Amino acid sequence: MDDGPALASLGLGLAALGRPAYITAGRAADLGDDRSIAAMRHRAHDLLDAAWAGGIRFLDAARSYGRAEEFLGSWLAAHPERRAELTIESKWGYAYVGGWRMDADVHERKEHSLAMFQRQWPETLAALGARPDVYLIHSLTPDSPALADGALLDRLRELAASGVRVGVSTSGPWQGDALDAARELPGTPFTAVQATWNLLEPSAESALARAHDAGWLVVVKEAVANGRLTPAGDELEAAALAAADGQTLDAFAIGAARARPWCDVVLSGAVTRDQLEANLAARAPTTDATSLAALAQAPAAYWAARSERSWT
Repeated sequence: MDDGPALASLGLGLAALGRPAYITAGRAADLGDDRSIAAMRHRAHDLLDAAWAGGIRFLDAARSYGRAEEFLGSWLAAHPERRAELTIESKWGYAYVGGWRMDADVHERKEHSLAMFQRQWPETLAALGARPDVYLIHSLTPDSPALADGALLDRLRELAASGVRVGVSTSGPWQGDALDAARELPGTPFTAVQATWNLLEPSAESALARAHDAGWLVVVKEAVANGRLTPAGDELEAAALAAADGQTLDAFAIGAARARPWCDVVLSGAVTRDQLEANLAARAPTTDATSLAALAQAPAAYWAARSERSWT
């Protein structure tokens, strides 16, 4: 019996669990009004417990995800026997500046400098209580100064030589260009990437395949397009395809990402146990490739719409 294509592993990303406000659709219904630090810590720990029970062994955080590293670190401290089975990924290059406010004018600030790395690496170690297995530059774009900063690159090479897998995450319409530039850099310290890929924005696919072929760890983020590809979104054509395939839209979107042959891990951004269960149940769509490809939007339009999303 044919079980279909092998699926990439599912990981849990903490972007939506580590801070009170984020850009995910349906967040008010998912989280309610209590966004206190204590409430969000409890929710993060509960989802981490559910992820562990569901077989998830890849966990992702970042310095800019509010208290995500701290929440993950306290969960790890409570379950030290689990650490050896886990791959922990985090990111530097953005700082959370939202002050735990829903109405903050600015929630995060980007800086890809040696000084930022030197400040944030010790912060990551303190929050997690140990070294992450993978450490990424957060949201590398083609114009980032990081790829031309010799002192920073040397420090990242030292980190890679110490056993931490160093890489980049990418965002924006030119993800593929940024990834190729990082991969082709002479003496590159990078061997991992976390990129946005989903049915609405698959434009980085060729570059991700090249990274995979070069032996990189390839992680997909935003597979449900910040909630647009979930029952809380309004992508009616995608929802119809999912229904015809016998899946919820979020499972359909996650399954499409997990079925990519170049993908190692797809991150779930679940904030409820029901969402996590739907993501864990995802399977590769049986929908024909032409219908799936027709869902894709122009990258510039997709990212412009993303930048306009409200923090709720």
